[in-house]
Amino acid sequence: MDEHWEIYMKVIDGMIASVQCNVGLVREEDVKVMFPTVGFIKVMLKTPKENGLLHDAEQTEIFYLEDKLESSLIKFRLGKYVGRIISQGSVTFIFYLQFTYNWEDFLSYALEEFESYEIIHGFQSDNEWNYYHRLLYPTIYEWQIIHNHKVCDMLQTNKDDLKIPRMIEHSFYAIKNANSVLLKQKLIKDGFTLHEESKNSENKIIFYRKDIPFYYDIDELTLDLIKLGEKYGFVYDGWETSVVKS
Repeated sequence: MDEHWEIYMKVIDGMIASVQCNVGLVREEDVKVMFPTVGFIKVMLKTPKENGLLHDAEQTEIFYLEDKLESSLIKFRLGKYVGRIISQGSVTFIFYLQFTYNWEDFLSYALEEFESYEIIHGFQSDNEWNYYHRLLYPTIYEWQIIHNHKVCDMLQTNKDDLKIPRMIEHSFYAIKNANSVLLKQKLIKDGFTLHEESKNSENKIIFYRKDIPFYYDIDELTLDLIKLGEKYGFVYDGWETSVVKS
């Protein structure tokens, strides 16, 4: 099975959440058939941050617990660990199970060292992997944030001062019922400049504007562009910029 993990932030039930997901599983055609039952183990944190997320002081123990759960899952040949959600003072580990007859044995073995934690657990049928797709797997907007932060991290690695405004280039490509004329008019109205080759193109639009590529600034900008593209039948295809040092 493909292992490709991503971690990102989102809002669940009105509260901030840190989500880690094995996004590689979405490409596995037969995974739903092999593991039709979702299982969860919810661990109440002892010293969460004020926002309900994991405190640095508790990371070592929680990550050890996570490793123990994953190795125990393999030992009992029970299923597949697919992700976790940290929010509202708890960590919920989510699995998809091939069998459930030895669930209690798995729990006894995996959690024997963690009696000081308040833990609840359970499982239920989920043939369509709804928990995976609706809670763990990133939406188009969350994927964009993941991409944004990777680019920002790379820029910072190169000593970039992300708070200095500079030209940032973006692109759209057309899908069904695209209206390039109205989209271009809107972009120009919003202060963007079209590349020469995009002025007469109906399928791909490359445009740029001076903006700040800092994490939260670029998130707000690109999420707005995704929505703008959707309105006119285009898909937002990302951004790039040059390194600017202070």
